[in-house]
Amino acid sequence: MNIITATADGSNTLYNEEIGEHYHSKHGALQESKHVFINAGLKFATEGKSEISVLEVGFGTGLNFILSAEYCTENNIKLDYTSIEAFPLTTDLLKQTGYSEFVSPKIWTDFISNYEESLKFQQTLSPLCELEIPHVTLAQFVTEKTFDVIYYDAFSVQHQPEMWSDEIIAQACSFLKPGGTFVTYAITGKLKRALKACGFTIEKLPGAPGKREMLRATKVED
Repeated sequence: MNIITATADGSNTLYNEEIGEHYHSKHGALQESKHVFINAGLKFATEGKSEISVLEVGFGTGLNFILSAEYCTENNIKLDYTSIEAFPLTTDLLKQTGYSEFVSPKIWTDFISNYEESLKFQQTLSPLCELEIPHVTLAQFVTEKTFDVIYYDAFSVQHQPEMWSDEIIAQACSFLKPGGTFVTYAITGKLKRALKACGFTIEKLPGAPGKREMLRATKVED
């Protein structure tokens, strides 16, 4: 069961009772998403580009997606967004998050009206935005695509350790283009070692409110 709860910046998140963790930081869902995935991830990866492909691990409430769609639309960047989600939320629950207030009415309507079909096939939401939400686990995910940036937004290692194993991190990284960006809210010695073993350079960045540091990594080009 998922319970809507308020976070410190006034935005809502969901508490997943089965996992025992919130989908976003209780210190601020909106702040965390913008800080980690938009500012440190998308803006960094899109510099000088007119199109971008994103692979997200953990679609969850869709907050990272709608903020990405808003940024790319405002900056005339074509966004190809694929997000793996083993346990998709219902449309009604997504509507209850209140996230419609964080983006333009068109971005929200395009998203919510195509959400359920996006779980089956890639959907064109606008001339600048495509969305696909494969209803699989990361271990099951197969694609011929490669991506410019990975948003790694799984639940924490304390509550979902299988998502932070060396093997699953290596699998995620296999979908990234040389020169691509891996970004996540977490930073541990084990994660840094796993990424270095996959041929990444590591950056420690200031974390979102409530976290001292976060991680951004770049896949070394061939």
